[in-house]
Amino acid sequence: MKVPVTPSCWGPNVYPSAPDGGWGWAVALAFFLVEICTYGSIKSMGVFLQDLMDEFGESNSRVSWVISISVFTFTFLAPLSTLLSNRYGYRPVVVVGGFLISLGTVTSAFTRSINEMYITYGIIAGLGYCFSFLPTVTLLAQYFSRRRALVTSVASSGESFAIIAFAPAFTALKDVVGWRFCLVILGVIQSLVMVCGLFLRPIVLQPEPVKDEDLSSEQLSLKQLEDAYQLENEQTRTSISSGVSQGSGDSGVISLSASNVDLRNAGAKVQLDCAVQAEEQEVALSSPGSPLKSAVEEQEAGPPPTRPPKLLDFSVLTDGAFICYSLFGLFATLGFFAPQLYVIELSKTRGVEPHHASYMLSVMAVAEVVGRLSIGVILNKARCRKIRVLLVCVALMSVVLLTFTLVTEFWGLVICCALYGYFMGTVGSTHIPMLAEEDVVGIQKMASSAGVYVFIQSFAGLAGPPLGGLLVDLTDNYGAAFYSCAAGMGLSAVFLALVGPAKSGWCARPQQNPGETDRAEDGDQAEFLEVDFSPEDSPVKPKLHQDQPL
Repeated sequence: MKVPVTPSCWGPNVYPSAPDGGWGWAVALAFFLVEICTYGSIKSMGVFLQDLMDEFGESNSRVSWVISISVFTFTFLAPLSTLLSNRYGYRPVVVVGGFLISLGTVTSAFTRSINEMYITYGIIAGLGYCFSFLPTVTLLAQYFSRRRALVTSVASSGESFAIIAFAPAFTALKDVVGWRFCLVILGVIQSLVMVCGLFLRPIVLQPEPVKDEDLSSEQLSLKQLEDAYQLENEQTRTSISSGVSQGSGDSGVISLSASNVDLRNAGAKVQLDCAVQAEEQEVALSSPGSPLKSAVEEQEAGPPPTRPPKLLDFSVLTDGAFICYSLFGLFATLGFFAPQLYVIELSKTRGVEPHHASYMLSVMAVAEVVGRLSIGVILNKARCRKIRVLLVCVALMSVVLLTFTLVTEFWGLVICCALYGYFMGTVGSTHIPMLAEEDVVGIQKMASSAGVYVFIQSFAGLAGPPLGGLLVDLTDNYGAAFYSCAAGMGLSAVFLALVGPAKSGWCARPQQNPGETDRAEDGDQAEFLEVDFSPEDSPVKPKLHQDQPL
């Protein structure tokens, strides 16, 4: 078991490697609650869509801008969240984020126009979502390695449990106390994020120091033999060149034979030199203030602690795999929020009773929990690349979104909601943690690249709900909103399929320069000649032949 070094209760946990547990379980619980108060709350706002339209006398597209601005602020300012987290730590950023979420939601209950709600819920609460979600999921990915996919999937199911509870509860409660008082209750619940921020102890991965022991007698003997062999080769080349320059008829063989006596004594001379060097090193190590002693002490102390991640790393934009993966996230976001926003009104237009229509969100949420739990198990046991499993889920999700436009009765909608919820759970719980896989950027760059990735997503989050609302206003059919979702998800599947080829350099092997090939062959021949010209009765050659593998 990996034991952490904990300097204080507020300081970072220092592990030699990702613990796959430990304080990571507390971070997982905090992320579960943060999911309830962020994505779970955003996706439950569809319950109040008709109430806001009636209260302010606005169209679908105008009201949907409340969610769009919130999601856009949430994702567009992700680089700022990453920068502040790397500069000041995860705790203060998440605590401030929880305060902003609660403040924005509560003040939205007292707005008098939809424009005011753009500011309160769209900007203030959206900024709080940004400061709360991304630091928590980034820290959770650092605490787990082997169990990362499973733990992240389970912890992210808080979003689904929130929809299961909030949708029917607020639907019933708003008929009694009104939608404004429901937002006040939601804002009080969201203040729990400030408590979750206190659980976010940072983690530092510092390898255990490895002390180099003195060379054993066998290793020292091998080093001496190698030195002797190099000396023999040098003398051999000198003798050959000397013989050629004197016009010798045997191309230096006579000179080589004449130097055999010197070569036999080379081993003894090198051993004597090594012994003298060993004594000098012992004296240098024993003397205080010696540079050699300081170097050895630094080596025994182990490698220096790892450098903190960059505050914001835009160098990932030069990585073709990251660009393709970011475009996948950009277009997939079109299908992340609009279905939950419009599925209730779609159900009503297809003949479903209003009190039954709200349960469509609950069906989505239950299926989403199943999807999040199952994808964690599947990815842990998958023998293929995890990104391929994600690709299959995205492709099937685009088909389900297109099916929403075709069904016309209750049970067809229930099946579509269940399938969409399942695949939404698989994609939603893995697309950000998937950055830590080597197929994308790897765990070392995840902390600084997650903000850039979510920043790119922001533009689709801004356009998704209003685009769906515009199609509804133009066609007077809520099913039209799902066309843009299906198209975006289909494009995301294309770019996700390109991540693998981009990571491997588009399957193009670098061509070797013919001149470099010739030089490499010449180098091999030169090395062969050096070995071939060793004297037969050398004290080194038998030992070297013994060390060579058969």
